Amino acid sequence: MIASRIRFAGLAAFLLVGATACGAAPSTTAAPAASGGSAAGVDARTATSAADFGGLDKLVEAANKEGKLHVIALPPDWANYGKIIAAFKAKYPGIEIEEETPDAASADEINAVKTRKGQDRAPDVLDVAQSFAISGAAEGLFAPYKVQTWDKIPENQKEATGLWFNDYGGYVSIGCDAKKITTCPTSFADLLKPEYKGKVAMNGNPTQSGSAFAGVFAAALANGGSFDDIQPGLDFFKKLKAAGNFNPVETTPATIEKGETQISIDWDYNNAAYAPKMAEKGLDWKTNIPSDGKFLQLYAQAINKDAPHPAAARLWQEFLYSAEGQNLYLAGFARPVLLPAMKADGTVDAAAEANLPAVEGEPTFPTEEQNNKAKEVLASGWGAAVAG
Repeated sequence: MIASRIRFAGLAAFLLVGATACGAAPSTTAAPAASGGSAAGVDARTATSAADFGGLDKLVEAANKEGKLHVIALPPDWANYGKIIAAFKAKYPGIEIEEETPDAASADEINAVKTRKGQDRAPDVLDVAQSFAISGAAEGLFAPYKVQTWDKIPENQKEATGLWFNDYGGYVSIGCDAKKITTCPTSFADLLKPEYKGKVAMNGNPTQSGSAFAGVFAAALANGGSFDDIQPGLDFFKKLKAAGNFNPVETTPATIEKGETQISIDWDYNNAAYAPKMAEKGLDWKTNIPSDGKFLQLYAQAINKDAPHPAAARLWQEFLYSAEGQNLYLAGFARPVLLPAMKADGTVDAAAEANLPAVEGEPTFPTEEQNNKAKEVLASGWGAAVAG
């Protein structure tokens, strides 16, 4: 996906644009832990900062006492999570990370929180599309927590009490195997061309997957729609299906390697991460951010209010929002939320920043209400758009 290497100058601007989708959600009060998860007389489930433990070192002690962290939906090729998890394990060897269902969607994460309440196999932390973070907070599923770098996260990229906070993101892009596709598409309009018959796939179902949801939103923007009107995106995929170009196979590294998904609508950091690995397999995976439908979104972190390992959950967040964690996202071609702050204080990995996929112009964002409306339209119309 990464065909060119330039510095990304727009992130600071996008973090300051009116991202009103990050509006505050109702606060919740977590129930005290039944056992464990406490340090210095503080219940980890009610701790809202490292200071509540007596500092980061005391939080580490509490997390080591728990000894485990249960995560879900963190594919190793997604935003560099394979190396992020490895780095956390190396830094905190006393904490075992239990990884589950790496290819699960945001909706699956929310469902796991609800259905596994009170179980040790419930996810401690969540990494979800922002629309799911907003709805999960409104349902009272998350515990408020503010990481030590909280003040560096722009106000419009976090829920005011710490129920969720944006972490990293990317643009919708079009990945393409240039060894099998003569001319890789550079726009949504291109995807309707007859030479792409049966070749255009997505990373999941847009009613469940944040990346696929964004893909439909980007298609809407490319076809006369707006944040208030995602219907043209549905209409586009209906046309894509009617033309025989839509491929219902969900994109994964395996499907790319096998040639089952030769063109994929996905986040730029996913497509960019595929490129070097696919090169080892003899593929030439290129990427383009569509010229007619630019859409940028960040993913959010949240802590399950009933996390079975509440101290480890909070330590995980501290790691992700440290310069080390944020630079690891950047090394995976994702655009970390603290990039402007790290550039200002000199902690950014400049070489990794230079590798970000090319993009022009400044992004804008749908509001919470626009996101919710779009989800409703997709829920009722996606099946019909791609049926048959």
